[in-house]
Amino acid sequence: MTSFDSSPTLNAWRALLALAVVFVMLATSGWTAIRGHSGDSEPRSKALAAWARDTIDGHKLPKADGTAQQLAQFFGSITAAERDRLADRYPLVVGNLNGAPVTLRYRANRTALAEARTVEQKRTVDPRLSADGRQDASRRMHRFDSLLDDDRQILAFDPSDTGRVAEVFGDLDRAQRVSVIIPGVDTNVLTFEKSSRKNTAPVGMAESLYAAEHAAAPSTRTAVIAWADYTAPAGLGMDAAIGRLAEDGAVRLSAMVRALPGTAPVELFCHSYGSVVCGVSSRELPSRVSDITVAGSPGMRVRNAAQLGTKAQVWAMRDRDDWIQDVPYLDVAGLGHGADPVSAAFGSRVLSAAGAIGHTGYFEPGTQSLANFAAIGVGAYRTVGCSAADAACADGISDRPAA
Repeated sequence: MTSFDSSPTLNAWRALLALAVVFVMLATSGWTAIRGHSGDSEPRSKALAAWARDTIDGHKLPKADGTAQQLAQFFGSITAAERDRLADRYPLVVGNLNGAPVTLRYRANRTALAEARTVEQKRTVDPRLSADGRQDASRRMHRFDSLLDDDRQILAFDPSDTGRVAEVFGDLDRAQRVSVIIPGVDTNVLTFEKSSRKNTAPVGMAESLYAAEHAAAPSTRTAVIAWADYTAPAGLGMDAAIGRLAEDGAVRLSAMVRALPGTAPVELFCHSYGSVVCGVSSRELPSRVSDITVAGSPGMRVRNAAQLGTKAQVWAMRDRDDWIQDVPYLDVAGLGHGADPVSAAFGSRVLSAAGAIGHTGYFEPGTQSLANFAAIGVGAYRTVGCSAADAACADGISDRPAA
């Protein structure tokens, strides 16, 4: 006899109730307004078109959407002077080519940022723009100024629309372990870094993790990437409740990871909607990805960890004050992102997030959440702090010291 609590009828009513809750939240918080996201706009599209027409030594340039291996072979076949000329002529192309040498991408993106800053500087005094438009131009100009600081290593940059950017901390070419932070909603070029509450933005998250990893394993050469090179949902709108942007982001994430130099293990740290991106990309990630850690996750668009189709260790954490726990974990006709990654049924290794405050506090120094990220980042699994609900979260795996 099936109990009433687990009966199909009651479960159906629960699903309907959860769906109703979602639509009430959408209707009462402005989520129903679907925000449009256009594709690449000027000037990158012009640069790509010119690149496609150009030649070097009488040979056409490789396709910008070629594989990382094809692009690496191309750049390895030309001289250093030729590489530099291409970076200077096509900074918005070369700076975003997976497979191009990372130092060349840094050079190209400095040029692209300088050009974008000049464009925004002119817009700040353009009488055709509204006061709000000129203010937005001023904010973008100052952001590009900041990204142009001498010691910054910008791995990707595209000023189109709300902007995309990725930054490296550490020596990516020589790293023994590489961590990638994938942020969530409202991530764009303006929110990439913050002066107030800095550890809630991708740059602050990456700096915080990089310092914590160095403290955890001083002799290990680590690199951390703040990866905001995808179009994230703008606010808690319909885009945040469905998987369209995550699917696009997953393609970009897997391509970037496959193009990373060297053979060092890669760990993904996926926050909020970033965990949806990680979930969708999991089957396409290379085997060097050893760990996928999600924090404050609305789901990974699967029913359990086994469906992710990855051999990487899957970790999850959620602060007890994180509002994300009140979002229904469901997937009905594409709405919602599936099961709760910290639930026992999901099958992830559940970590403590002690000390983190709310949805954006996971990367604050002094928290158990950051200490756990750092331990995973350097392969020191025996030092992780498990959730009270999963006290044996690190059982069955051994530390992976850097080679």
